[in-house]
Amino acid sequence: MNPEKIFNQHQHPIQDARYTQYCKAQLDSIGALVMENFLSVDTLESLQNEAREVRPLAYFCSQNHNAYLLDSDHSLPDEHIRNLEQQSDKGCVPHDQIPDNSPLRTLYEWSEFRVFLESVLDVPVFPYADTLSSININYYERGQQLGWHYDNASFAITLMVQAPEEGGEFEYLEKVRNKEAGEQGYADTEAVIKGSLQPKTLAMGDGALVLFRGRNSLHRVAPVISDHARILVTLNFNTEAGIMLSELVRTTFFGRIV
Repeated sequence: MNPEKIFNQHQHPIQDARYTQYCKAQLDSIGALVMENFLSVDTLESLQNEAREVRPLAYFCSQNHNAYLLDSDHSLPDEHIRNLEQQSDKGCVPHDQIPDNSPLRTLYEWSEFRVFLESVLDVPVFPYADTLSSININYYERGQQLGWHYDNASFAITLMVQAPEEGGEFEYLEKVRNKEAGEQGYADTEAVIKGSLQPKTLAMGDGALVLFRGRNSLHRVAPVISDHARILVTLNFNTEAGIMLSELVRTTFFGRIV
């Protein structure tokens, strides 16, 4: 498959240095970049069909966690925002079950796409060394959600394949904490989660490519209300070569380690 037919080149000339700089400025400014209609019409239709076909292979899991994705701090009360439990549940088809001829593989492996990502993110990007983690198709079905949290990774790259009819909004607030400075932002984190500080909604339509910096931005996927699932592809990279997700993480999200 010709990778240049996967996306809308005229709207998103990712090989153009001026466009790349524009995207980098957007991401650096607000911590999020939404490239609407990134996928071509034909690619989007193909991926929607592909997602339906592999849906029976999805591993569904549910987990409780705190917003910091850390073990509980027993020096603080359970109801403290550092320990307050959030719920996440979704289904996931891992990398090794993505069809060999999928446009996802073509895009992920295309050198020009990686050059674009490296230029915008200002870091090197490498695929994961294990067989499960690089490309994932994620399903959020009725009642499912991704609870409030901060990412451990410095960036996330996603493709919206199918937005739900109701619910499933991506809500966030940037610069709530400063992990690098050791400032955890407990007060604002609690205010967002308990509803006294209004988060923002990051709108994204079918076919959008989204880059997001979630290490210091509190965010969640609200519960899906419709029977029309939220289907999101994560294109997962690391800033170092040869890295695998831990066995614990692979077991949690994929139900297996190989």
